[in-house]
Amino acid sequence: MNGELRRADGSQLRVLVVDDETSLAELVSMALRFEGWSVRCAADGVSAVREAKQFRPDAVVLDIMLPDLDGLEVLRRVRTDQPEVPVLFLTAKDAVEDRIAGLTVGGDDYVTKPFSVEELVLRVRSLLRRSNAVASPTSSQLVVGELTLDEDSREVRRAGDEIQLTATEFELLRYLMRNPRRVLSKAQILDRVWEYDFGGQANIVELYISYLRKKIDAGREPMIHTMRGAGYVLRPTG
Repeated sequence: MNGELRRADGSQLRVLVVDDETSLAELVSMALRFEGWSVRCAADGVSAVREAKQFRPDAVVLDIMLPDLDGLEVLRRVRTDQPEVPVLFLTAKDAVEDRIAGLTVGGDDYVTKPFSVEELVLRVRSLLRRSNAVASPTSSQLVVGELTLDEDSREVRRAGDEIQLTATEFELLRYLMRNPRRVLSKAQILDRVWEYDFGGQANIVELYISYLRKKIDAGREPMIHTMRGAGYVLRPTG
């Protein structure tokens, strides 16, 4: 179990990204795929409407300024086929009337360019959680091999032995356990554990990884591994 959001049937959530700036669309898509979601892109309004019908997305990230149809018209057309799909608008405009126009037409949220990709992902996660697409959580426990973490009680155990962690150690371990066997870079860990606007250095990650190792791996077969030049990975033993 890695803690990612999934559809009620257990399949991947689907997100459609609509933006004519290729580099931006690729960046957003990469971040959304990292969440474990299936992502498709469209660079214009007509393609977006077509993709929405074929792909049946659970959420749409939609630029208002497109080369053919504008985002508001795209939303109207998509909503005729999928009236409940949540939509996050992207726009370079920040005037109050533009925000009101987007939300009045039926957009669920609004991000103004330039934006933090981390913030956008958090907004999309929030939209998906509020929609009916996401499976209801059945357990607050993350389990990787003999390591368990309860997100509600904040109890951590390895092979039944309770491990006391500080708040930051807990968040770091939770992030590792939500992504078992996946190599996480220092930058990704900084973004998730210390928030995207954290101004510190990557050596704080090394420091807290060492703290975790002393508590999780001390006297046992190691679960936290360093991938030189790439980052860190949590793997079950055996």
